[in-house]
Amino acid sequence: MSASRRSGTTDELGPEEPEPGGAELLAALLDGMDAALCAFDADGVVTHWNREAERILGWSAAEAVGRRGFAGWAVRTADAEEVETRLLSAMEAPGRQVHEFALLTKDGGRVLVRTQSAAVRGGDGKPAGVYCAFSEVHAQIDLERSIALSEALFENASWGVVLVDADLRPAVVNEHAARALGMGRTAVLGRPLGDLLGQGVEELESALSHVLAEGAPPAPAEMWVSVRASESGEPERRCWRSGFVRLASPLAEEPVPLGVGWLFQDVTEAKQTEQEAAQLRFRSQQLHRAARAAAECEDPTEAATVQLDFALAGFADHALIDLVAGDSGDEPVRLVRAAATPAGAPGPCLPVAKAGLPVRYLEGHPAPQCVERAGSVRASAGAAAPERAREWAAARQWPEDSVHALCTVLRSRGRTLGVVTFLRGASRTQFERADAAYAESVSARVAASLDLARVLGS
Repeated sequence: MSASRRSGTTDELGPEEPEPGGAELLAALLDGMDAALCAFDADGVVTHWNREAERILGWSAAEAVGRRGFAGWAVRTADAEEVETRLLSAMEAPGRQVHEFALLTKDGGRVLVRTQSAAVRGGDGKPAGVYCAFSEVHAQIDLERSIALSEALFENASWGVVLVDADLRPAVVNEHAARALGMGRTAVLGRPLGDLLGQGVEELESALSHVLAEGAPPAPAEMWVSVRASESGEPERRCWRSGFVRLASPLAEEPVPLGVGWLFQDVTEAKQTEQEAAQLRFRSQQLHRAARAAAECEDPTEAATVQLDFALAGFADHALIDLVAGDSGDEPVRLVRAAATPAGAPGPCLPVAKAGLPVRYLEGHPAPQCVERAGSVRASAGAAAPERAREWAAARQWPEDSVHALCTVLRSRGRTLGVVTFLRGASRTQFERADAAYAESVSARVAASLDLARVLGS
């Protein structure tokens, strides 16, 4: 202000109101800022304190201005020296300095703040003090932690993470999920789930739709799926233990679904091991039941067919018994059908009432090969069309619904008695090595009964 105004002189318009000086302008500017602002002189004494600083910490400007540093009132005594050193270091450093520390409120609470401080230069260019702007950072830190957690989940998680939008299409995938789907991360985005998965896609889409409408299920779900883009070219069947989280916008008054977070872990090996163990227990129990039931049969041939009936449960759809006809010597093996299950529908294995005529098997048929090799032989029509599969079965004189076959030799006391053929339809998988081991155990019991029948009949 001018000296005339300070002395109260007047002009023709009458006395004028005093104009604010630099200190009043600065105070008004500081109080109008949204950020909390304070300033220190070169000795660390508080020279300015605006209303936002008063709102955050509760200390008024009258209580704050004139204090040296924050010790004993705005920070803990144990932290005061470190906080003051970090703040006043801005006088010697170029640019702005950013720090985070806890301040004390007037009522004794603690507030985590982020500060930006810079040097104030005097007319001679030397440091004359420090100004400091600070704000609460709980919300910002929570956001940063959420972002860091999301990035860690996506980049470093040992399970697949897929964010599916409301149209059930992947919007974001992590590296683990992309590898499981057999495609690059960008190639997966926006594609229908049916392009990525074969078997199990309907179950997955149903689960995602349920989560969008009703929320996540209370427990993870185990889903068997087939991945279309497998390295072998054939859809790869996997078991994924899946969990779901519904995503809603935090900005809307009413929850607006943004999609579903789908997290999954491949548990195929564990499930296969579990299934194999359960299968072994069941088959062992079946063999035990078969032995008890066969022991009640007076006719050894009936005991042999009873053994097969128990073996078929959960293992195969049909069974055939062919016995070696006489001593063929150097001649091709001749086999006579001795017992079979019904060709049209499931039923017990029964003796075949025929005149002992050999079955006319084609050259290379698995049954004669099994006898010649004295070991198991597997055969399959594979993924042939139903008509071709029926022709394949008819050419081998098997029931027309047969698609997979396993022939095991019947041996007792060092002699080959014949062959047992187990047959499966298209709804079952091919016979594996573990199936052959079980079939050989069954065949050994059947052979013992048939050998006894031959001895008693001779």
